[in-house]
Amino acid sequence: MLETRFPRVHGDVGNALTFPFPVQYRVVCGASPDKVVREDPRKLAEQFIEAGRDLIGLGCDGISTTCGFLTPLQRELANALSVPVATSSLMQIPMLQKMLPNGKRVGVITISRDSLSKAHLLAAGIVNPDTVPVVGTEQGREFSAAILEDRLTLDFDACRLDLLDAANELVTLHPDVGCIVLECTNMAPYAADIRKVTGLPTYSIYSFLCWFQMGLLPERFDNEADAHRR
Repeated sequence: MLETRFPRVHGDVGNALTFPFPVQYRVVCGASPDKVVREDPRKLAEQFIEAGRDLIGLGCDGISTTCGFLTPLQRELANALSVPVATSSLMQIPMLQKMLPNGKRVGVITISRDSLSKAHLLAAGIVNPDTVPVVGTEQGREFSAAILEDRLTLDFDACRLDLLDAANELVTLHPDVGCIVLECTNMAPYAADIRKVTGLPTYSIYSFLCWFQMGLLPERFDNEADAHRR
C-alpha cells in the first residue's frame, strides 16, 4: 500500500472488505500518492520489494499494489518476488483489446492525465500506447485532489460525479471506445455507475484482482469433490 490518510471506502483496493477473499496489507513508508504518481516510482523499488517479501513470509501467494502508476515496477517486482505480481489494472488492456471487434478500442480513465506516460503503458504490456485514448479526473471537483493531496476527508458523491464526467468525456471525444479501464485503484467504487451511464464494460483493479485470485485458489466444484471421495 501507498502511505496514505484518505478514507478507504468500500470498493477501494485498500479496504479489506472490498474483496471476497482474504487479503493482507503492508504500507511502504514514504510512498505517498503524489510521489508515486507525479515522480518516478522506481526510486521506491527496494521498499516495495521488501514489503512484498514480508507479505510472502506471512503466507501470501500473490502480490498487488494500491496504485495503477506502479507499472514501471512490474518486471522488477515480478523478478524479485517468488509469487505472481499484478501491479496495475492497466495490465488488463492488451487482453481486453483482443476481445473487442475491429474499430473499437480500450479507453482509460486516470487520476492524472499529464502523469500517465507512454512508459507506464508500455510497462503494462501495451505495444502501441498512442492507440489508447486517456482522460483524467484532475479537472474535477474532488477525486484527484483528495487522493493526490492525501486529504483526511473524501466527498464520495463529488468523486462519483468526477468519474462520470470523465467517462462522458472519454466516450464523447472517442466514440470508438468499446470498453473502459479505470487506472486508479480508488476508482473501483464508481465502476458500476460508469457502466450504467456509458453502457460500456468497465474494468478496474477489482475486476483484475478477482481474476488474479481465482488462479491462486481455483473454485472447487461439488462434482470434483464427489469424484475425489469416490
